[in-house]
Parts: sequence; structure tokens; C-alpha cells
Amino acid sequence: MNILEVRNLKKSFGSIQAVKDISFSVKEGEIFTIIGPNGAGKTTTLEMIEGLVTPDHGEIQFGELNWNKHAITIKKKIGVQPQSSAMFDLLTPEENLNLFATFYDKARSTEEILKLVNLTEHRKNQVKKLSGGQRQRLAIGLAMISDPEVVFLDEPTTGLDPQARRNVWEIILELKKLGKTIILTTHYMEEAEKLSDRVCIVDQGLIVTLDSPTGLIEKLTNEREVRLSFLDGEKAAFDAELFAKALDSVTRTEREDAALKLWTIKPEDLLFDLFKFTKDKEYQVEQVSIHEMSLEDVFIAYTGKAWRD
Repeated sequence: MNILEVRNLKKSFGSIQAVKDISFSVKEGEIFTIIGPNGAGKTTTLEMIEGLVTPDHGEIQFGELNWNKHAITIKKKIGVQPQSSAMFDLLTPEENLNLFATFYDKARSTEEILKLVNLTEHRKNQVKKLSGGQRQRLAIGLAMISDPEVVFLDEPTTGLDPQARRNVWEIILELKKLGKTIILTTHYMEEAEKLSDRVCIVDQGLIVTLDSPTGLIEKLTNEREVRLSFLDGEKAAFDAELFAKALDSVTRTEREDAALKLWTIKPEDLLFDLFKFTKDKEYQVEQVSIHEMSLEDVFIAYTGKAWRD
């Protein structure tokens, strides 16, 4: 069942067409992630769905509800992660949550939220004394105080160290277990790949592709990259590359010194043939690994670039 329908959204700011034509649906209970280069239109799209920016054209439906007729009801159904500036630095997490709870007719208990975002031990500390990760967890808690059906998280782990980032991931997955629908934006490909049920890649105001992380990778290619390095040096890598190029299972090769990369749609067959070759030649393989294609590979393939500044 779709909890959100976005149809033909368009938005311009003067002569700049930030969103040209974007349509998608979000299923109830899924983690739906929007990624794209800087300036791609993802933030504007999110702000239109959240009711913060009015579209020039298009429709946004939360079930039978739309912003034109049901704005008050929609606001009660959604939770938006506030930026850090929206928090009160001289108040504690407990006091911030209690204050935000007064904005709603129905609110989850502060105790529940503190436990959910793992801030119970820091409930009495002023927000200005919290670490970056703790502040981000509080921001998610504030988005959850109204017990929303749909939660919007805009780059919730930006600037966090790896441990703090994974703590936030755990909270996001816990929200999914609670039945919440999560719409996420992120700059981290690993984050999108690990958390998302579906990923929407946006570039230049348009959707370039949309599918599950696995589906996107499979659409890109069925190839796998096999990496080897040889204790016997460049000669062994050179001979192994010549041998591999003659195999039907190998689509391309790349060699640097004693290291060799091979691309294949049949990694098991390739390794079987290659190890037979190295054994016959008495070459010693130092390391071998199979590199799976990643969401980052998909992103670069579809947008033709790394993240834009």
C-alpha cells in the first residue's frame, strides 16, 4: 500500500529550474532514500513533500490527503528531523522533548523517545554539551515526538564519525520495525545501500533511476571484479593477464605491477581456471578477492560524476 504519491512535481527559483518533473510513490513501512549530486533537486523535492515549499506544478498525496485541503491533518501524520538550530541549546534533551510535545494533541512519552534514541543517560545534560552524534539522535527523537506515520530524515549522519553514524543507523532500522515509513536523504552510499528498501537517484531535477539497491546494481551489470596480487611479481601478473584474456568468462582486464584486476560474469569459473594456471606455472598468489559492484558504482554510472560541490 502506498502511503505517499508524488506526481509531476516542478519548482523553479527565478531562472533556475530546481525540479523539472519528479514522480514516485512510497510504500507504507519502507525506507525510501533520495540521493543525488549537490544541486540535483533532492532537497527542494523533500521540502515540497514536507509542505515547506509550494510546488509550481504537481500533486502530493498522503493517501487521500493533500496539502491544499488537509494541511493540519498531514502535519500530524509526518515528523521532520529539525536542523540543530531548531533545538534549544540551553535546555536538556528531556526539556526539548517535553516542549515539542506541547505542540501536538497526541505525543509519545518523553521517556519512550529518550530510550528509543539512547539518550536516557544524557537526559539532564544541556544540548550545547552533547556530542554531534547525540544531537543528531535528539533531532530524530524530536521528529518522533508526535508519533508520526512518515518520518523525514535529511542527511541525518552528515559529519558524524563512523561509530556515531552506525548508532543512527540502528535507530532508523528500529523505526522501521515500529512500522514507520522513512524518507531519507544521504551523501553516504554505504548508508543508502544498507538501510534502503528502495533508492531514487535524482540529477538535474529529474529521476534517473529508482529501484532496490540490489536491483540497481543488477541493472548496471552482472559483472564482478576479481582482484589478485602475486608474490612472484610483475612477470606472474603479466602471464596471468595473458591467460585470462583468452578466457570466455573474462570481459576486461587491468594490471599494475604485481596486481591484476579481472572483470567477469562467472567469477567461480574464472577462479577455477586461473588457479589451475597458477598451479601449473608454480606462481604464488598473495591475495585474491571478489569485489561486488556497489551503489556508488551505480551512482557514478547514472550521473557520470562523483559528488558535486
